[in-house]
Amino acid sequence: MTLRTRTVTARRLRRDSTDAEKLLWRTLRERCPGWKFRRQRPIGNDIADFACPAAKLVIELDGGQHAEQTTEDAVRTAELAAHGYHVIRFWNNDVLSNIDSVLARIVEALGVSPTSPRPSPPPGAERGQRRTTPAATDAG
Repeated sequence: MTLRTRTVTARRLRRDSTDAEKLLWRTLRERCPGWKFRRQRPIGNDIADFACPAAKLVIELDGGQHAEQTTEDAVRTAELAAHGYHVIRFWNNDVLSNIDSVLARIVEALGVSPTSPRPSPPPGAERGQRRTTPAATDAG
């Protein structure tokens, strides 16, 4: 798959998200603000449903058709692993019916305790803001 084809496909997949993907995306943005996730992220020849490049984590959501695609999913997982990513999978209905449990597993995979989330950036280091250094003061 060429770079352009993957980009066009990823954009289409983002536009045509399933209900489970929409819910997980909203939940990740609201409840894991210290981590940057990407939706429909091209990695190698694959497009991951969700990826957190900083943690090298891929989250795949599977619908009913995946019950019969175990071999293809295993190959896909191996390909993503070859790029250094750890892959976790959830059924769409698990996301829709038990998002808290799904999020707990994602947080665990990120290596963060649910009671001690990833530290926030230092004050003033939010996106779009410049860090300033204190001016040197004269001693006398």
